[in-house]
Amino acid sequence: MADATPEIQAKMEKAGLSAAAIQAFLHQYKKVVLNEAGLIPEGSLTPVENLPSITDQPDPGDVSMLAAETVVLKLNGGLGTSMGLEKAKSLLRVRGDLTFLDVIVRQYLNLRSSVAPQLALFFMNSFSTSDDTAKALRRYPELGDPRKLELMQNKVPKIDVKSLAPVAWPDNPLLEWCPPGHGDIYPSLLGSGLLNQLLASGRRYLFVSNSDNLGATLDMRLLAFFAKCGAPFLMEVTARTAADRKGGHLARRKGDGRLLLRESAQCPDQDMEAFQDIKRHRFFNTNNLWIRLDALRAELDRGKGLLPLPLIRNEKTLDPRDKTTPKVFQLETAMGAAVECFDGASAIQVPRSRFAPVKSTADLLSVRSDAYELDAEFRLKLISDRISAPPIVKLEDRYKLVDRLEELVAAGVPSLARCRSLAVEGNLKFGPGVVIVGDVKFRNSEDATKTIGAGIYENRDVDFPTGAPNPKEI
Repeated sequence: MADATPEIQAKMEKAGLSAAAIQAFLHQYKKVVLNEAGLIPEGSLTPVENLPSITDQPDPGDVSMLAAETVVLKLNGGLGTSMGLEKAKSLLRVRGDLTFLDVIVRQYLNLRSSVAPQLALFFMNSFSTSDDTAKALRRYPELGDPRKLELMQNKVPKIDVKSLAPVAWPDNPLLEWCPPGHGDIYPSLLGSGLLNQLLASGRRYLFVSNSDNLGATLDMRLLAFFAKCGAPFLMEVTARTAADRKGGHLARRKGDGRLLLRESAQCPDQDMEAFQDIKRHRFFNTNNLWIRLDALRAELDRGKGLLPLPLIRNEKTLDPRDKTTPKVFQLETAMGAAVECFDGASAIQVPRSRFAPVKSTADLLSVRSDAYELDAEFRLKLISDRISAPPIVKLEDRYKLVDRLEELVAAGVPSLARCRSLAVEGNLKFGPGVVIVGDVKFRNSEDATKTIGAGIYENRDVDFPTGAPNPKEI
């Protein structure tokens, strides 16, 4: 298989991509050509035992000076295609009529008016989310021109698995491209000129989080801690649970003592037992990151415009909806993996409440329910009675698309304030006034839709059409 570097470079230049974006992609492409596996053996790591915790941090007092040097950047490039969306995922309703974007803006405006009048806000959009996001932000004229709040994510070529050349698809040229993962934040900041612009305006601190994680607010204790600790890069982590065994974890490399992230795809088969041992590897990345902008500029200068992130190589079909189309590699990077690029990078333990992403309709049902609340500062958090334990919601695949979820809860979202787990199987819909307590499963074995009637359902399985005892009176 030939090295198609010149062809890739020409294609990306023709598409108008920056030199930083092209360099970052070619760095990853060369790993594919060399067939580098990127595996991280257990023997090369030491577990991370103890970390500072946000709960131990004092009240920071007046942080307005620090906030004036801070930028909040929300990753907003996702379409939510796994949930059947064809628009920005952040435009999904999450609390009443408020969308993720509405809540993010209100969080920001509240901070700007009460604590940090100079605080800056940006959205990292993709070509697919840019217009939708700008249109939605125009409802908030106090933000100014929405286009001035945008950092545009790059796009990268899909690579043919057999030839390792950039794939060509004249019938639909858009399918020749894919997003590069949120590790693209670094070449995007550099290539767009925004990094230099922020530094020139006196900005020093960057807080980055996903737009679908409304628990990731700008916490002033964290800002004060980050400024005081002097670390160039700070990752928020939280404790792994049994549900997180297959997810990536934080570790320390023996060779140089630097922190790193190891994902399951980077773990040799023989080390998988240790990888999944949540008592050994105790922490995972929330994707809430704090970055010193001057340190980022210095690292990019040292790498001549490149931050050498580990490769994520995904094999897919060219057209995700047509399995007969050619197999391609989609090359991605993760922004949290940059923790290993900074000498002196650190991590801080935060409560699970700062990690409440919506990756599925089950997650969306959960955060729409009364198990969560929006406080006066528009922070989405679990109600205090839940003691940081979210309900576990499992919906059958028929509900994986948002329109089917809307049908399921058209008459009302069930109460999950006292729910430990909820499972829904079969063609069902919730009636108004449904309360779930403990562990409850609803099953319908018939094709016809059945309605779950009002009442309290506590620690039981409810089968349709055979029925079950009437629920307790509310």
